[in-house]
Amino acid sequence: KKRWEKKRLERLSAEFKEGIRVLSASLRAGYSVENAFRASVEELTALFGEDGLIVREFSYIVSQMSLNRPVESLLADFGRRSGLEDVKNFAEIFQLAKRSGGRLGAIMDYTAGVISDKMQVQEDILTATASRRLEQRVMSCLPYAIVLYVDMTSPGFFDVMYTTEAGRIIMTACLLCYAAAVAV
Repeated sequence: KKRWEKKRLERLSAEFKEGIRVLSASLRAGYSVENAFRASVEELTALFGEDGLIVREFSYIVSQMSLNRPVESLLADFGRRSGLEDVKNFAEIFQLAKRSGGRLGAIMDYTAGVISDKMQVQEDILTATASRRLEQRVMSCLPYAIVLYVDMTSPGFFDVMYTTEAGRIIMTACLLCYAAAVAV
């Protein structure tokens, strides 16, 4: 469940990066914020399909804007629900930029660049550590393979460890140590 949630957050993060790029391009093209979100939904649907996570979120924002809810509060709500720090930061920056009346398109462009650079660094770190993670998975399975090999080639070799009281205590302690090492 944790792995699925992590994958969902990574997917949402990647889609969000594209979402703010499209949104910033619409704002630079002269659209109002509301129309920029509407145009972004269309573009993002073409990129990620109807079931894209960011498409659903931006569609929700557009539907709520039609009910006269302010964009700032909708983005803040999206940030809270998503659990992504980048979305929360973007919502705060958006709110400040809109309040100050500054160049919203330029500010969004800069913010999109910073978030994109941050995500690129994270992807580089994941790429650099991928071989170590694979090595760790292989090494976690190796003890099972060794025990299976010894048990198949030398039947009765492990009888002392699993039939005597001392063997059971020692093997239980070893199993707990191994489980703790794999969990960390």
